[in-house]
Amino acid sequence: MKNKAFSRRHFLQASGAAAIWIPTAAKGYTSSEMLEFYANAEMSVNVSKWELDTPALCVDLDLLEANLDKMASTTLANGIASRPHAKTHKCPTIAQMQMDRGSVGICTAKVSEAEAMFQNGIDQILNTTGNVTPTKINRAMNLRQQCPGFIQATDSPHNARLLSEAAVAKGLIADVVVDVDPGIRRTGIPFGQPALRLAQLIDQLPGLRLRGMLCYDAAAQHVVGFETRKAETLERMIQATDTFELMKASGLNTEIFSGGGTGTYNIDHEIKGMTDVQVGSYVFMDAQYMSIGGEEDVEVYSDFATSLTIMTTVLNDQYEGRVTSDAGAKACTINQPWPIVKGETGMRYRSGSDEFGTVLYDDEPSKTYKVGDKLEVIVSHCDPVVNLYDQMYAIRGDKVEAVWPISARGMSA
Repeated sequence: MKNKAFSRRHFLQASGAAAIWIPTAAKGYTSSEMLEFYANAEMSVNVSKWELDTPALCVDLDLLEANLDKMASTTLANGIASRPHAKTHKCPTIAQMQMDRGSVGICTAKVSEAEAMFQNGIDQILNTTGNVTPTKINRAMNLRQQCPGFIQATDSPHNARLLSEAAVAKGLIADVVVDVDPGIRRTGIPFGQPALRLAQLIDQLPGLRLRGMLCYDAAAQHVVGFETRKAETLERMIQATDTFELMKASGLNTEIFSGGGTGTYNIDHEIKGMTDVQVGSYVFMDAQYMSIGGEEDVEVYSDFATSLTIMTTVLNDQYEGRVTSDAGAKACTINQPWPIVKGETGMRYRSGSDEFGTVLYDDEPSKTYKVGDKLEVIVSHCDPVVNLYDQMYAIRGDKVEAVWPISARGMSA
């Protein structure tokens, strides 16, 4: 299985690189075997996704790249930047693909994700969740010492003062944005004067540098129907724009006005002043997003392809109208809508059991499965699904082209 020296970078970039090792029979290659194959710079392999041990998380490279390209071209045409949210993929390789296509940086939900991204070469990071405990504040400041492109959010005067004290103690200047609540009462400071006063405080506190504001309207992303989604988004963000204008009129630094997401990526450029969109799920897509409808297709949100799937194996076919698979809640989550069997009709997938999934046949299923058969499911909600796996298989033409570590997997602290 050994070949002459073959750099990993060259192997990943090569299109259709010749392989010298071909399995003579189908085998369920384990995650550790696959990782070893692709981590060895002297080894090239040719494994079909159908030979992977399951459950296995797979991303179709052609579809992923098409999604990345479409977002890059759309935001460019609309005159707005992208700052993708890495909480979706938790994978530095994909983050770098986004940066290579012109993204101004990435977002992370937690400081631990930011640390993982920086450790793997990503150095333009916006941490969108405030760090409020002494431990997290210290970690954020330590990261800022190493990473000049690290920006963190705050949504209260008390937290801003704590950040100032920590920055001064370490002798550094920490870049900060104000997190403004779009009205969903999850995080963020209220619109208007409260947000303005916080921004003015940050501008005055030693050790801090104000970079602008963020306002992520999570509630807008899954509003069903494009026209309804557009109307609600633009209406709710009027106050965000007014707040941004208040900051600008006060002479504050307003270089960043970040928000928006996958559901509103082709709406957010109409929000006056918004500089970049925090798109995330567009790289993979999922059953939840498919159900909201798009501008062109009112029934299915088909702007981006469903590149992320789970390979699963049938364990039991003894009962009429159903089979049991090995991908249950621990592989798929219990988010709904439920996963969708890729490429098939007349069947439904359920992942409510911890270890087992169920395929339920309708009256005329497009096919039926037997024990040992493998199938693919489109995930219900990509963000939590990715967090269940240590690695994903990058697939091109049904062949495994690379194994990508999900370096920020489990980084919830």
